Amino acid sequence: MSAGGTALYPLRLTVTAKPLVFGGHAIARRLGKTGLPDWSVAETWECSDVEGNRSVVTNGPLAGRSLRQVLSDHREALMGAGFRGTRFPLLTKFIDATGTLPVHLHADDETAKRLEGQPNGKTEAWHILDAAPGATALCGVKDGVTADRLRAALETQDFDAVLRRLPVRAGETLYVPGGTLHSFGPDTLVYEIEQTSDIQQHAMRWKMEDGSPVGQEEHRSNLDMLMRQADLEARPDFRPGLSIAVSDAVERVFLCAGPYFALERWRAGTAAPLRHAFTTAQILTNVGAPVRVRTGTWNEELGRAETLLLPATCGDVEITGPADVLIGYLPDLDRDVRGPLLAAGYPLPLLRQFIAPSA
Repeated sequence: MSAGGTALYPLRLTVTAKPLVFGGHAIARRLGKTGLPDWSVAETWECSDVEGNRSVVTNGPLAGRSLRQVLSDHREALMGAGFRGTRFPLLTKFIDATGTLPVHLHADDETAKRLEGQPNGKTEAWHILDAAPGATALCGVKDGVTADRLRAALETQDFDAVLRRLPVRAGETLYVPGGTLHSFGPDTLVYEIEQTSDIQQHAMRWKMEDGSPVGQEEHRSNLDMLMRQADLEARPDFRPGLSIAVSDAVERVFLCAGPYFALERWRAGTAAPLRHAFTTAQILTNVGAPVRVRTGTWNEELGRAETLLLPATCGDVEITGPADVLIGYLPDLDRDVRGPLLAAGYPLPLLRQFIAPSA
């Protein structure tokens, strides 16, 4: 029993659908997510404590409580021992880039505090669920590009002259530090995990909400702020992840890890169930067929493209295969990432390259 008087249990949360201009119908048609509106959906916010877009519990005794309220009343039960934050630290989304996202960036922690008046920035990671042949992403400034040259190219919207264009392949993951200019699409379907924040600076001459034009004075002001936040040295690359064979036909893949979040993809056949123990909150998102999820006495189905928040006090979870799920969490990097990978035989120099450093 936690401080709020209610024992925590797996939480189902409300989903916010965003009708931005680059969206389409892939989240419903290709992932099988139900309950979405008929109009084009660019993003579904699966687990959010962002002001104005806070998830609300939809099941059990805590139904109607916001994620912020649950955290306030059950901080250690939800997040595990030692957590002192006042808001849930992770934001997760499905993103349908049927069109191309605007070229933009999100501030890092220091810049967010100094220029945006926000408690933290927004480092993020993209896990590619599906992409058309030849799909690409823009991410990071080309080596040798100066601030003046970058500004001039952004003025004329000549993005390929100054930004790195990377090939995009399903199953790979890109960790995007705050301050990194980026965009992806078209024809790309992404699962995104990030710090809890919605700050961003855009380079486009159109608004992503409705495609309406951005006037010259506003565009110049946008670029002024963007250039104050841009990191010209960040040049991240896609990675395939580090795989561990857990048991018969059960695979655990570490997709990315750093001080702000870790993301794993677990797959299981029918020879053995997927079993996972944990000590901090886990965001469990199903990217395959419906699965049966068990933890303690709780036993329910998790449908296609649905998300479940598993509080730390659950302690472990069992999922009957066939299963294909994503698990995101705030890691203790030694315990949750380095330890399992070292035990599986991965060398320490490789882990130093794989695990993102603190800012």
